Amino acid sequence: MHCQTLRSFMRISPFTLSEKNNVVLKSAVFYKHLRTAVFLDSKVSHEKLSSQNKMPKNQKSTKSTQKQPATPTGPVSKIKDGEYAVAIHAKPGAKQNAVTDVTSEAVGVAIAAPPTDGEANAELVRYLSKVLSLKKSEVILDKGSKSREKVIKVKASISQEEVLERLKKEASQGP
Repeated sequence: MHCQTLRSFMRISPFTLSEKNNVVLKSAVFYKHLRTAVFLDSKVSHEKLSSQNKMPKNQKSTKSTQKQPATPTGPVSKIKDGEYAVAIHAKPGAKQNAVTDVTSEAVGVAIAAPPTDGEANAELVRYLSKVLSLKKSEVILDKGSKSREKVIKVKASISQEEVLERLKKEASQGP
């Protein structure tokens, strides 16, 4: 029945393109009748239909009052489950590899390789995998390949505290 009502309204309002003013008037009347027919045919009141078509109001999000679990402050931060990022301040061209210091911002690492052709980066990854007692494939240079400020990604079943502890132990041993 709904389709029959629509078809009958479509037949009622034929118009020609030469009568511009009349076209606008007839199309407005056609739209009004069509809208009325749809409401009568579906037996849905205008208020119900308009309330259903409204977009939901955006609710302002409030910041959670729950505190994040306490993580140790320092250069080691958790990325995902089993992955950690270690902020490194590299010092290439040293006489030997060594962890020079561990601060709250970064781990200072002296690298015994020149900073050309990625030699220092490869040596840094090799040295850190040795210090952390991990495979070379578990220690990856994530950011800073051409900078002294680097981020090393550690993918291993080792805790964040243990990574920091091993780096501090190596720094305390000295060259």
